[in-house]
Amino acid sequence: MTLLTMMAVVTVAIVAQRNLFAVVVFGSIYSFLMATALVALDAVDVAMTEASVGAGMSTVLLLAALHLTRGDEVKPLRRPLLPMLVAVVIGAALVYGTIGLPAFSDPQAAIHTHVVPRYLGDSLRETGVPNVVTSVLASYRGYDTLGETTVVFTAGAGVIALLRRRRREKKK
Repeated sequence: MTLLTMMAVVTVAIVAQRNLFAVVVFGSIYSFLMATALVALDAVDVAMTEASVGAGMSTVLLLAALHLTRGDEVKPLRRPLLPMLVAVVIGAALVYGTIGLPAFSDPQAAIHTHVVPRYLGDSLRETGVPNVVTSVLASYRGYDTLGETTVVFTAGAGVIALLRRRRREKKK
């Protein structure tokens, strides 16, 4: 509950800010808090990814983009009611989607009775990889891992392209 409370406070701080540098810093803090929550849920691999990509890489990319722009958010010309309505509807749909999920750490959940025994019993035969975690990430979820890697690479290449363009403009 402490982590969730801290994450809620940081979220409110992000929404209240007009200084974009502060928003980037608070976003990085939120990512570290999320990584901590994932460690508490025993999802250490996801926590490491969140810490490195969410807090590390994203913060660097956003600071680089901020270097190329102004530091303060411009006030909107009118009230953003439609985006707020869309966010509330999506949030409600996500909450509604969690109603049918099994209780946290329920030993009778489908993942524990069907998926986990198959991965533990058949992954060596199906993938040829002795490490179950590696077989899941590289074989069973290979396209997902490739997609995540592509997104991070594309973001990094975009920032590098923007920074090179900025340097060329300064030289002229």
